[in-house]
Order: sequence, then C-alpha cells, then structure tokens
Amino acid sequence: MNEILILLIIGLAAGLVSGVLGIGGGIIVIPMLVGFLGYTQKDAQGTSLGLLLLPIGIFAVINYYKAGHVNLKAAGIMIITFVIGSYLSSLYAVSLPEGVLKKVFAVFLILYALKLLTGK
Repeated sequence: MNEILILLIIGLAAGLVSGVLGIGGGIIVIPMLVGFLGYTQKDAQGTSLGLLLLPIGIFAVINYYKAGHVNLKAAGIMIITFVIGSYLSSLYAVSLPEGVLKKVFAVFLILYALKLLTGK
C-alpha cells in the first residue's frame, strides 16, 4: 500500500510538472523511482517510458492546443525520428551496466541544469 501511495504521488508530481514545464519522465519520474522506491536505473527508465507510452499527457496537449501552443507539423515530424531513436537507443541502453547508465543520466541532468542557469 505504501508503494502504491508513493507511485501515485510520483505520478501526480510528474503530471503537475509536465503540465507547467513540459517535462516529467526523465527529470521527475526516474529520479523519484530510484530515490524513493529503490528502482534500478533501467527499471526506472523502462517504467517511465511505460507511463508515457499511451497517454503522453493527452489532456495537457489538448489544453496547449486549444490555447494555440502546439505546432502539429513540428510534432508530427519529430514523432517519426523520436520513435526510431527511442527504439534504437533502448536496445543499447538495456545492455549498458547500471553504473554507466546512472552516470550518463547524471551528466545529462547537470549539463541541462547548467544551460538553464547560464541562459545559453
């Protein structure tokens, strides 16, 4: 029951942050699954992808679309390469050692945080 409550809170946090900032899976869900529930990095990444697979924030997208903030052409173009890229990269990621995957993820977050801080 405790795990279910934590998962509900993680889902809510990811949904709230996703609706406001357009992020959620990698930056919210994965660290929380690893930190609060002891998931491995691979389990957290796979679970996050499973969460996003079907809904992909459909209701948030509808709200942004109604407000005129969704470029359907750009999204459609990116979908093509996103599907191919995520498939190919997942084949590679599942074969990496856990420690390497965590370090790659950490470096990504640090670099992105520095970009946000410096405004470049």
